Amino acid sequence: MIIPVHNNDVEKALKAFKRKAAKEGLLRDMREKRYYEKPSTKKKRKQKEAARKRAKALKVRDRGAW
Repeated sequence: MIIPVHNNDVEKALKAFKRKAAKEGLLRDMREKRYYEKPSTKKKRKQKEAARKRAKALKVRDRGAW
């Protein structure tokens, strides 16, 4: 990932890096891989995340209906 710095504006480049990293899920991935996670724990976490996503999608979809 290359972030160009124009006119020595490091703050703007840092903001662009954070935006790109968040969009790609880079920081979240690094946080997850910081420590070893047992396969069973990883499976449970992924199932919880999927359930949360499904519930959120249903909530958003139902909100649109009258």
